[in-house]
Amino acid sequence: MMGVSFPLASVSLLSHLRFIPIPITASASASASASASSWLLLCLRNGSWRRKHAAAVTKWDHRHHYSSFASHSLLKQRLSHSVAVRIRYDNGGSGGEEEAVLMSTVLGIETSCDDTAAAITDLLSRYGGVAPKMAEEAHLQVIDQVVQQALENANLKETDLSAVAVTIGPGLSLCLRVGVQKARRFAGKFRLPIIGVHHMEAHALVARLVHKELEFPFLALLISGGHNLLILARDLGDYVQLGTTIDDAIGEAFDKTARWLGLDMRRGGGPALEELAREGDPHSIKFSVPMKQHKDCNFSYAGLKTQVRMAIESRNINTEKNVISSIDCEDRKARADIAASFQRVAVLHLEERCERAIEWALGIEPSITSLVISGGVASNQYVRLRLDDVVERNDLQLVCPPPRLCTDNGVMVAWTGIEHFRLGRFDPPPPEDEQEDTVQFDLRPRWPLGEEYAEGRSKARSLKRARVHPSLTSIIQASVKLHR
Repeated sequence: MMGVSFPLASVSLLSHLRFIPIPITASASASASASASSWLLLCLRNGSWRRKHAAAVTKWDHRHHYSSFASHSLLKQRLSHSVAVRIRYDNGGSGGEEEAVLMSTVLGIETSCDDTAAAITDLLSRYGGVAPKMAEEAHLQVIDQVVQQALENANLKETDLSAVAVTIGPGLSLCLRVGVQKARRFAGKFRLPIIGVHHMEAHALVARLVHKELEFPFLALLISGGHNLLILARDLGDYVQLGTTIDDAIGEAFDKTARWLGLDMRRGGGPALEELAREGDPHSIKFSVPMKQHKDCNFSYAGLKTQVRMAIESRNINTEKNVISSIDCEDRKARADIAASFQRVAVLHLEERCERAIEWALGIEPSITSLVISGGVASNQYVRLRLDDVVERNDLQLVCPPPRLCTDNGVMVAWTGIEHFRLGRFDPPPPEDEQEDTVQFDLRPRWPLGEEYAEGRSKARSLKRARVHPSLTSIIQASVKLHR
């Protein structure tokens, strides 16, 4: 989360509220069963309640209810002590209200990579990137403390929780393991269901927490240090991958360029480069836009990085770390021009891909009205400004989570856990006496979010190697078919 120093392992109890439609349990829906629709109000507030005016609630058609919700006794038991739902129904013209108690408070644990924490900033500054073993050790040092701190800050006990959500992929295996081990120990000890979360799905869905009007389907651009993804979100757990990176992600290119320019990496390479770019001329260096000849939605930043490196070398720029603080005005201007020119072309690559993705997405789901951008790079104001122009040209709305929820955080994991938990998508509590040295943890370091769109399929070797696990979408679809 930007603006504040947090421990490396990001843990959150969902305390931000949003009105969302949720399925009605058998006991709560009985008196509303004759109506065409019900009005549901879900309110989470650090384990306590607040009633809202009926005008603020979201309409939910009975045709979209999931029968699996009422069939899980464990789910109903857990829901019975954490979130309130008010049902307003219309029964043959005589309206009425009843209140059902359907509460859920979910602990979210995120350790997929480096997060945005003080502990990892030192690692980034020292190594110019993420050192997996060092990141793992930093996670281990703080994970117990931040889980306990999250509970204390929310004024909750472990027994107040409904479930534990944890990132299981994609990410660095060593880092993922720390979060999964902690989540399983915690869930086993307190007999809590556990929800495995896809890191990139969490980035996409956190927009639904803060923008209550955002409904499926929508288009999402997810941009971070390790990922570039354009996805069509058709429903919860149902995604079409329109494009991805075939080599390096935009965030990695920002970080590497910032390090080569000698910027202060303690705040992260992206923010440092964006700040310097404001002083430069974005048209001073003619970098080539990547993949102009490829009429798809995939990304590539390896070639642009090479162009930047050559520009730096041709100008004899000193690449020592944090040298920016001790250079003269002429040298600073040269660096600022490189930063601005790089940023313009890097984002222009995003713009061109988004234009095509909007065209494809509207061909599949004509009802789309929003483009969500999320992930660490979505905090960049220049990125938001340029993509806002793209969506305006296509009569869409740009939806951006606040910067603190764009970077890796526990809130997005907790929220995604709630989204799936309310549909009965969770695993039972692990054994309390589970022997970790004998357990094969379900870690998915390379895990696609959705199935590739046929027109956007790439033959790049990197994409083939990445498909170690079946996509989240295919796993959920297979599970739905199995339980019909």
